[in-house]
Amino acid sequence: MENALTFLAHHPVNDAGLLDAYSQTVTGVVGTVAESVVHIEVQRPVNDRRNPERKTQGGSGSGFIISSDGFIITNNHVIEKAESIRVSFVDGRKVNAEIKGADPSTDIAVLKIDETGLKALSFADSAALQVGQIAIAIGNPMGLQYTVTAGVVSALGRTLRASNGRLIDNVIQTDAALNPGNSGGPLVNSLGQIIGVNTAMIPAAQGLCFAISSNLAAQIAGQLILHGRVRRAQLGIAAQPVKLTARMIAANKLTTQSGVYIVETVPDGNYDNSQLHTGDIIVAFDNIPVATVDDMHQLLTEKQIGRKVPIDVLRGGHKVTITVTPGPNDM
Repeated sequence: MENALTFLAHHPVNDAGLLDAYSQTVTGVVGTVAESVVHIEVQRPVNDRRNPERKTQGGSGSGFIISSDGFIITNNHVIEKAESIRVSFVDGRKVNAEIKGADPSTDIAVLKIDETGLKALSFADSAALQVGQIAIAIGNPMGLQYTVTAGVVSALGRTLRASNGRLIDNVIQTDAALNPGNSGGPLVNSLGQIIGVNTAMIPAAQGLCFAISSNLAAQIAGQLILHGRVRRAQLGIAAQPVKLTARMIAANKLTTQSGVYIVETVPDGNYDNSQLHTGDIIVAFDNIPVATVDDMHQLLTEKQIGRKVPIDVLRGGHKVTITVTPGPNDM
């Protein structure tokens, strides 16, 4: 009987025949998406007191095209503090880019290049994602050669701390490995649609990588393209979380174990916080319980701007309801 080595010697197998359905899916997606993924090079100023001569330092990341006329999404941390930005395509073309808008709170930025006829990627509905679904991360860390890693969506609804301290909600966790140069590249599904923007990895936790969900990225990108920034509400306060005593919780029938202690109020802004006092502890905003500063950040959305909003505070140990009017953060 013919042994395995003899069989292989007389029956060479074409590599294409070895591709299973999973591999065919990944290679098909890469073939569709790769030309829309770009390499981003930035130059940042460097302050060196020992050498007064102006210096710059390079950095890089990835991005992807979202419109045929040259809008590109990437991470805010990729282009932050950049004084010049160059975008490279897989065919070797290099063009200058300008920042259309950036949002540190979600780590999303939009660039604009002076090009037309580009192939744009489309967004999938990240709310329809399921754990276990195929996730393909594509980056262009070198400028001429893209990188691809594939895995699955391993968790949904995660939160991630942005560089400015705010929490990013609805973050996708995936086991598709990321490299530093892949930041800002797309995470796509088996149809080649964007399900997220690759943003972070945890070096100490093998296999933990994160992406900003496509729904959030699309919403933020739309505001950045239209307004150059994301409008959020503000109250003009400095605050910190504080634990509540069992007596406070029982006496006021609270559902949280902590509240938001007001350290300082800033008067005369584009908001009305006159009823808030230093030392108040916010325990509810617009009838929604509040336990942390992150809870407040989540509730201070654009729709609250100019509204009279009820706030429950503990003042002298007793719950009092007052009214505030948040203002915009762009004035």
